[in-house]
Amino acid sequence: QVQLVESGGAWVQAGGSLRLSCAASGRTFGSLFMGWFRQAPGKEREFVAAMSWNGISTYHANSMKGRFTISRDNAKNTVYLQMNSLKPEDTGVYYCVAKYGSTRLTFVQSYDYWGQGTQVTVSS
Repeated sequence: QVQLVESGGAWVQAGGSLRLSCAASGRTFGSLFMGWFRQAPGKEREFVAAMSWNGISTYHANSMKGRFTISRDNAKNTVYLQMNSLKPEDTGVYYCVAKYGSTRLTFVQSYDYWGQGTQVTVSS
């Protein structure tokens, strides 16, 4: 089992930045991948980014590449999502996720572990 606790969601004006955090506990080891999904109002959840537990492999959704960056702090068992140049369309609930193995990282159904979500609101 893996437990995930997100933080850092907030209200921000367009063009601003936020950093989301996800603290992981439990069976965090080798083959674990952690990442972020988001869900805008009235839309399906979409992949944002993922990273291997050792930090070597990272993946970002093309639509957010260059603005969003996933990273981690090994000592704190924490994964971050740095979001820059935020747009109103980035508004939504952001979920921290985890799975074992590197397959199908962009698929919602692939992830066994989900955090409770943190709200990001970007105003124009």
